[in-house]
Amino acid sequence: AVILPLALMKQLGYLGYTSGFSLSCMVFFLVSVIYKKFNLPCPFVDFAHNSTVSVLNVTVNDPGGEDNPACIPKMANLNTQTAYTIPILAFAFVCHPEVLPIYTELRKYMQHVSNISIAVMYVMYFLAALFGYLTFYNEVEAELLHTYSRIDPYDTLILCVRVAVLTAVTLTVPIVLFPVRRAIQQMIFPNKTFYWPRHIAIAITLLTFINLLVIFAPNILGIFGVIGATSAPCLIFIFPAVFYIRIVPKEEEPLRSVPKILAACFAGIGFLFMIMSLSFIIIDWTSGSSKASSGH
Repeated sequence: AVILPLALMKQLGYLGYTSGFSLSCMVFFLVSVIYKKFNLPCPFVDFAHNSTVSVLNVTVNDPGGEDNPACIPKMANLNTQTAYTIPILAFAFVCHPEVLPIYTELRKYMQHVSNISIAVMYVMYFLAALFGYLTFYNEVEAELLHTYSRIDPYDTLILCVRVAVLTAVTLTVPIVLFPVRRAIQQMIFPNKTFYWPRHIAIAITLLTFINLLVIFAPNILGIFGVIGATSAPCLIFIFPAVFYIRIVPKEEEPLRSVPKILAACFAGIGFLFMIMSLSFIIIDWTSGSSKASSGH
């Protein structure tokens, strides 16, 4: 009822309002994570281990436990979940498919718009990850909000944050869907003019695939890990380097010139990163200890 009408829009312009509102929802999520850091004890006690809500309140208000070894942050913690770190970081900053459609609809082509957007996202990602870790340390889960529910599943603030994040994700889907649909149209129907039935059919097909993926995927960590290990290296490392080598004429820059050699090395790093990340993720899955195999 919400995603489909937005996904059927012909232009991206009106989606700027929904995108701004989704950004506000994520700011609310960030503020809540920071607030909870200073209102939850360490180590925390699962809700299931508390006999009554009153006992839970006493536990939450207890400031003790800060000297507990479980409450000391570690600069590095290598385990099987480390395989997902770089792929998820890469996936988080893959905005390339949306950049060109948005850039073409700007009234003025401004580089600082992209710079500010990426900088703001980096700060939000960094603060959310930092304070999320400093709240739960080694007990933090792949889905951060699920960890808060272990303390109190009826926490009003966390329930509101869940609604806000759900709203933000819902409003973001049409923006991601737009370049995907445009790419499909250019590959399959390159010389066709705009046609509403085809436009609607592609949108419904993509949304159906997304719904099936959400229903049958056991955990979002696995999705982010695989996408971050496959599509992210292509969009960040491999494709830009290959395009540069192919587009720049040999007369201007021969293949053995320093820029093209650096571009080739950049693409090679992307392939290496992809192979290593996928290998570590597959090993984590086959070992049977992966959190990505757990349910929602």
